[in-house]
Amino acid sequence: MTDTVRQRVVEATYREATAKDVEAIAALHADSWRRHYRGAYSDAFLDNEVFADRLQIWTDRLHQPDRSNESTIIAERDGAVVGFAHTILNENQEWGALLDNLHVRHDLKGGGIGTCLMAETARALIKRAPSSGLYLWVLEGNKAAQAFYQARGGKRVGSKTSDAPGGGTIFAFRYVWPDPTVLLSQESSI
Repeated sequence: MTDTVRQRVVEATYREATAKDVEAIAALHADSWRRHYRGAYSDAFLDNEVFADRLQIWTDRLHQPDRSNESTIIAERDGAVVGFAHTILNENQEWGALLDNLHVRHDLKGGGIGTCLMAETARALIKRAPSSGLYLWVLEGNKAAQAFYQARGGKRVGSKTSDAPGGGTIFAFRYVWPDPTVLLSQESSI
């Protein structure tokens, strides 16, 4: 006999991010990096510089006059940003759109927000670039993220090394969805 574990579902609303979301997104992004990138990124960077770095990135991204090649979707709960996904359309000729960031508040992981953000990302991509695939990079040491993406149909195809913010070198795996519509069916399973 097999025990069935039902995933806890966290209620949230999803919308396109605006410039007024910059600080909340940067704070969530910095917190996520501090929790999950320890050992890959330098402690000095994570402890002292990561929030200012992410604040600058998100200020630049969300204050661009033309964001037609990007999509940033946030998940909100009780008026607070609890997750976000940032995608760059047409980023790679072979792989398609790059899901550059996907982060969910640590205490809400496992509640379906990440799955819904991926489905919302797929919807936005299908609407704006219907024939595009989707891909992302995940750090070698981030086993939980690798399992999450594999469970959502992502296939690991390739790897790379790159410079880490704050110094050092990181190793990452590419996960791909040649047909992002598969992410739409994931929502119904939560």
